[in-house]
Amino acid sequence: MDKYIDYYNDSKKVTYHEQTDISNILKLRAVLKTLPDFCKDYFRAMDPLTTTKTRISYAYDIRIFFQFLLDENPAFKDYSMKDFTVDVLDQLKAIDIEEYQEYLKVYKNGDKTETNGERGLKRKISALRSFYAYYYKHEFIQTNPTVLVDVPKTHEKNIIRLDADEVAMLLDHIEHCGDELTGQKRVYYEKTKERDLAIVTLLLGTGIRVSECVGLDVEDVDFKNNGIKVTRKGGNEMVVYFGHEVEKALKKYLEVRKNIVPVAGHEHALFYSTQRKRIGIQAVENLVKKYAGAITTTKKITPHKLRSTYGTTLYQETGDIYLVADVLGHRDVNTTKKHYAAMDDARRRKAATAVHLRED
Repeated sequence: MDKYIDYYNDSKKVTYHEQTDISNILKLRAVLKTLPDFCKDYFRAMDPLTTTKTRISYAYDIRIFFQFLLDENPAFKDYSMKDFTVDVLDQLKAIDIEEYQEYLKVYKNGDKTETNGERGLKRKISALRSFYAYYYKHEFIQTNPTVLVDVPKTHEKNIIRLDADEVAMLLDHIEHCGDELTGQKRVYYEKTKERDLAIVTLLLGTGIRVSECVGLDVEDVDFKNNGIKVTRKGGNEMVVYFGHEVEKALKKYLEVRKNIVPVAGHEHALFYSTQRKRIGIQAVENLVKKYAGAITTTKKITPHKLRSTYGTTLYQETGDIYLVADVLGHRDVNTTKKHYAAMDDARRRKAATAVHLRED
């Protein structure tokens, strides 16, 4: 794969998202080799309709389903994965799907014990429904027991976000937490300080996703208009604008970036790891966890919580749910309403005094 990417780096710039797609396609091919042969038709049909990330997630989920049949269903005790043919889907009843749903809560994956909460269960059952629907629609099978089983409900969780004073504390902490450090810890802090401050300020000041952040190239930053070009879910490009604080943090980091000699193939990345490669999602998650853990122990702060913080603040300041949906890149404004408008207690409380039943 590295040779494949290097070849394209020689001839044209390959974006982070293109590289991610290449990686996912290769992963999908590897997973398909472990699945029953007939599954290839389904994933080929999904190709123009879904992202590579969705397809690889579904492939892993479908593999769990067939492993469940091998491990738990006596009818298939003498089968191997490759023995399954499409007619096996017609042999299963709704109760088999219900048993699979129960199995997903806790199951063994080699030496590991895997668990699924509400969201994990819903995704895996949704993947199986989509899988069955394809073969039923194309008349490979005559029954579809997945539609007879309710998709697990998910309960909305309270949005965890930083309060205004906590945002200030977090940024102050990143700027000054190394003042008392010495030796190698101080060296590492100074080496990563401007990068970390720029990343956290950018996440808090624009609400972009962590995947969008790590995918940024230096050419995506436009200081003339104070905007960054991000690639949203589904591959759509959009310019997200930022304010003075983000501009200041990015410019200070770019001064440091000038002195970094990147590893070949990573020349365009905006943010670098200490290995001089494009920083990864997990590295950003770890640095946010490290700094946020020092200013609050009651909130589990992740990059997505910084996104929630931005969305909440933007809605409170503007009251424009459509603006929030647009900037956050939500395809459906109802998603935004569900998360942000529902928590607008200040406006809701006005209802208590807005209606008068009798004159005083």
